[in-house]
Amino acid sequence: MKVVGIIPARYGSSRLPGKPLKDILGHPMIWWVYKRVCTVEKLDEVYVATDDERIQSVCEDNNIPVVMTASTHRAAAHRLQEVSETIKADFYVQLNGDEPLINIEAVAAAIPDSVPQDIEFGTNIITEMSDPAQVMDPSNIKMVFDDNMNALYMSRTPIPYPFKAIDYKYYKHVGIIGYNKKMLDFYKNSKPGRFELIEGIDTLRFLDYGKQLKLYLVPECHSLSVDTEKDLEMVIKMMKEGNQ
Repeated sequence: MKVVGIIPARYGSSRLPGKPLKDILGHPMIWWVYKRVCTVEKLDEVYVATDDERIQSVCEDNNIPVVMTASTHRAAAHRLQEVSETIKADFYVQLNGDEPLINIEAVAAAIPDSVPQDIEFGTNIITEMSDPAQVMDPSNIKMVFDDNMNALYMSRTPIPYPFKAIDYKYYKHVGIIGYNKKMLDFYKNSKPGRFELIEGIDTLRFLDYGKQLKLYLVPECHSLSVDTEKDLEMVIKMMKEGNQ
């Protein structure tokens, strides 16, 4: 089974323009992400997918495989689908280009031993939340699933609601998502579903249309995405302290 990791990278960012190229200890952020995910043995190849020539140039200068894609993609899954037209694989893993300390154990966990090719199939990493502030934060997508770890629903609001039980836990979506080619093609050729539009969650489209999204639980999987200069300073501080 061939597994390819794709790092979508945009130059535009309202809070931190050009963030894939921000310097971290002498290297651009995209370099750190690439080098880190390349240590995941389950990934056969890793590419950066971008629509920006500046990012393309930096990738080429740093010997990072890069694929140029259209500038009209609204979501990362659209960019992955375009890549899948030229880079053939059995499974594609979406890796966040703004996480230089991306959890490589979670990346590996998102890759199952086998992937069905006759149906639309995807995977997603989840982790338990214990901090009430995290649970209430609408930027943390809460997940509910069946006994076989298939996703049932996801929401920005805390779910499930503990109406008749005190034995419950909250789990959040971690932005490491895997797709087979059929799932990516479905995403490209479908319209946003009802609950996707209500919640503003792209991944909900798969559940709106009844596609299989298998969840994998990774304990204490906390990510730090670089969205602001303050986040960047925090990452640099952590790396200087040896958290690499």
